[in-house]
Amino acid sequence: MSVQDILINWAPQETRVAVVENGAVQELHIERTLERGLVGNVYLGKVVRVLPGMQSAFIDIGLERAAFLHVADLNPGPKTDAPLVPIERQVFEGQTLTVQVIKDAIGTKGARLSSQVSIAGRMLVFLPHDNHIGISQKIGSAELRESLRARVTALAHAEGKDGKEGTGGFILRTNAEEASDEELADDIRYLRRTWATIRERAMRQPTGTLLHQDLTLAERVLRDLANEHTATIRIDSRMQCDALKAFGATYTPGSVHKLELYRGERPIFDLFGIEEEIARALARRVELKSGGYLIIDQTEALTTIDVNTGGFVGARNFDDTIFKTNLEAAGAMARQLRLRNLGGIIIADFIDMTNEAHQQAVLAELKKQLARDRTRTTVSGFTQLGLVEMTRKRTRESLAHMLCEPCPTCQGRGQVKTARSVCYDILREILREARQFSPKEFRVIASAAVVEMLLDEESVHLAGLSEFIGKPISLSAEAGMNPEQYDIVLM
Repeated sequence: MSVQDILINWAPQETRVAVVENGAVQELHIERTLERGLVGNVYLGKVVRVLPGMQSAFIDIGLERAAFLHVADLNPGPKTDAPLVPIERQVFEGQTLTVQVIKDAIGTKGARLSSQVSIAGRMLVFLPHDNHIGISQKIGSAELRESLRARVTALAHAEGKDGKEGTGGFILRTNAEEASDEELADDIRYLRRTWATIRERAMRQPTGTLLHQDLTLAERVLRDLANEHTATIRIDSRMQCDALKAFGATYTPGSVHKLELYRGERPIFDLFGIEEEIARALARRVELKSGGYLIIDQTEALTTIDVNTGGFVGARNFDDTIFKTNLEAAGAMARQLRLRNLGGIIIADFIDMTNEAHQQAVLAELKKQLARDRTRTTVSGFTQLGLVEMTRKRTRESLAHMLCEPCPTCQGRGQVKTARSVCYDILREILREARQFSPKEFRVIASAAVVEMLLDEESVHLAGLSEFIGKPISLSAEAGMNPEQYDIVLM
């Protein structure tokens, strides 16, 4: 695997992280302060009301609205078929509870809580109230699942033998599939230390206190992104650099020596060309060095990637041209999935190849490049139509969804009606209004392009309609209107 550098651009309102390998940006992560949710936060709450009829309780956790705790989220331990103990026999008004937000507040509804706290690490999820060792369903091999369970059981027992931090259960995430014993042990230590800190704070803080907040993006760099292939982690804020060193010394000591404070005068993202890379990552078209290009379209259901040869004519014959373009496209495709954080179903339409050996070589290259992706991906072979189907786990919003919103002019369709189409809409609307009302005059307010067409190419039709309804029609151009907007005013 290539050596990577991690760049962190920190500002009070936003943190941006770029993972660079061989001089090319492979991943972009962005977190905005005002958009951070509460999910994962642990609070010391106070029961303010118990509702037996709803089998729920309202908990004050220091927010504007009381949060909501259902009986199903109250009972600690693994779920069984035994009937739930009624909530009124488990909690009472004024009681103090350690609770975790599992769903953010929406509209008038308060946040939803659980007393079954879980803390996520890089490889594992820690369940302080449960001694069960669970395995992600996406780790399919039964033999591997049993091996991992045995290893984590032994490591958890070894790490907790002093009894000071209790036992607790764990769920192995898909990232643990190829983890070493040392990595798993580091995660167990980090998670138990975090839980010990939460318990300690709960003993001395008043109710309504935030006991634990999910890590910031900068902290997750040390926990999730940095690994043995990371050469440097550069950050452009002295305050955050000091804070990360303190965090790393406690929780991720193996990454602290890689932290560097960036002292340059130019912004760190400008110096390494990250801003231009972000702009390119939002574009629909991706240029390939050979002269070919990708077209990437993201929809709600799936993402499609179309490969085109463009101006590439460098090979001796057309089959070689197609093969070399597809090979380059496979690498670019894997990089774009990481860079844009595209998830869900992805359909790749490579240029048709008649040579089966070429197909298999392109598929092997795609899988090789995707193997570098820390997010789980699965790739099927070529279909009868020559398409490659793959899936990539959704971990967070895609880059485009985070930075952009649908165009207010086309509402995200990517196209607008022609000026002529809007002219005909206007003529039909005037005729419709004339049958219901009898004003002295109809005034059309529309974009400059539409008004110009009504005065020029469509002037005969406009005059004919005016004569037919027996009313004058005046026109007014409005600079602020988009091409599809218009108003018809009855004078």
